[in-house]
Amino acid sequence: MAIVCKSAAEIEKMRRAGHLVRQILDALRDAVAPGISTMDLERMAERMIRDAGAKAAFKGYYDYPCVLCTSINQEIVHGIPNEKRILRPADVVSIDCGAVLDGYFGDAAVTVPVGEIGAEVRKLLAVTEASLHRGIAAALNGNTVGDSGSAGRRSVEANGFSVVREFVGHGIGTRMHEDPQVPNYGAPGRGAKLRPGMVLAIEPMVNAGLPGAVVLEDGWTAVTEDGSYSAHFEHTVAIAEDGPVILTQ
Repeated sequence: MAIVCKSAAEIEKMRRAGHLVRQILDALRDAVAPGISTMDLERMAERMIRDAGAKAAFKGYYDYPCVLCTSINQEIVHGIPNEKRILRPADVVSIDCGAVLDGYFGDAAVTVPVGEIGAEVRKLLAVTEASLHRGIAAALNGNTVGDSGSAGRRSVEANGFSVVREFVGHGIGTRMHEDPQVPNYGAPGRGAKLRPGMVLAIEPMVNAGLPGAVVLEDGWTAVTEDGSYSAHFEHTVAIAEDGPVILTQ
């Protein structure tokens, strides 16, 4: 699949989709509390997507059953909402949401603490979110996807954490996954060259321990190989002449 550069009008449509995703994630962040289930979050998101006249990006994608991915503690990504998964104090939950509006996709993720969390887990969340913004800052016209990935990776590893290798960011537009792939561990100067009109989902996944991941028997939920906690933050970002533009801000 060739890399597709979007027009200003297409990027504006993606901004609207991204804005909806951000509204949903903000509402879900506020709703996170001990005692609620990940299915409670799922129902909220499904209702907001429906009320906006949009479609869920994830539900039905390779037969995925839900509109959200909700990944708790050692779960890295693709955790399936479930009535029996109750959030407890000191948990963290990564919430990944995608929506399609007027034919264009928005995709973003946040990791949210459930009540008070320990200092090391707070640091994990802060470092992961900072690595996302370092990656975005390096997503400049003329740079490469490797420049973006390596910018985020360096800050992660300097803090003693590790970047997951099995899952990467991606191009996005009228499909959820387009070229190019955007590794969060890239090397400077490597990979596709960035140019105006490209739109990327940049999404570091960071483990407190080793980088290894294992997919559970449900075929979706990826967990850390060593049982350490994991965090995930994501934005949809357009490459412009004068710098990156976050569409899910």
